Amino acid sequence: MNKKIPPFEDLILFEDSDYFVINKPAFVSSLEDRVDPNNLLKIAKKYHDNSILCHRLDKETSGALIIAKNMDAYKWMSQQFESRQIKKRYHAIVDGIHDFKKIKLELPISILAKGSVKIDNREGKRSATIINTVKVFKKHSLVSCQPITGRMHQIRIHLSSLNAPITGDDLYGGKPFYLSSVKRNYKISKYDEERPLINRIALHANSLKFKKISGDMEIVTAPYPKDFRALITQLEKNS
Repeated sequence: MNKKIPPFEDLILFEDSDYFVINKPAFVSSLEDRVDPNNLLKIAKKYHDNSILCHRLDKETSGALIIAKNMDAYKWMSQQFESRQIKKRYHAIVDGIHDFKKIKLELPISILAKGSVKIDNREGKRSATIINTVKVFKKHSLVSCQPITGRMHQIRIHLSSLNAPITGDDLYGGKPFYLSSVKRNYKISKYDEERPLINRIALHANSLKFKKISGDMEIVTAPYPKDFRALITQLEKNS
C-alpha cells in the first residue's frame, strides 16, 4: 500500500546537533523496499545528507525512530542498543480482555524462511518482553510492551503466545477490527462492504528513552497516528 508521506519536518519530534527522532508513519519502509521507492532513509537524507538510521520499525508499525546525523552519533547510539540501555515502549491494541501486570515473557524466537517467526525452545534466540495492560475495553485491550531484546516480530509473537494477538495481525492470529463488532445497531448499506477501521497491525512505537552524547537523558514520546487514535476512540465509545 502506498501512502502519502507528510513533509519530513512535520514528522520530527526531537532534534539536536547529533540526532533527530521522528514519528514514523505506517506503510513506509525504514530502508529500501522493492515494492515502494519511498523509504525513510531516502527521505531523511534529503533533509540531512549524512542521515543514518539507528534502528528500524516494521513497515506497518508507526512511531518513534532515531536517526543519527553523523557517524560518531550513530556509533554512540548503536552501543546503547547493543548494551540494551535504550528503553523502548510500544502500545498495541490486542484482541480479548487481558490483565497483564509486569509480565516478563521470555520465549526464544527462530526466524522462518517465509519472513515470519516462531517460538522455538530448542534453537531459538533469547527474547524478552515486559507487558502491562494500560486499558481494557469491551472485547479488546490496550497494552504497553517494553522489549528487552530486539528480535524480529518479537512483540507480535510474544503477545500471540499469551492469546492476545495484535488486532489486525493475521500472521499471528489477530483479527481485523470491524465497528459492527462493538457498536450496537450498526448499519451499512447492502451494496457496501464493511471495511476494517484500521487496515494494518495496531502497533505503535510509543516512546524512546536514550542518552545523548552530552550524557543527558532524553525521553521522546510519539503521539498516536490518526488510525490508531480513531480505533481507541471507537473502543472507548462502545465499551
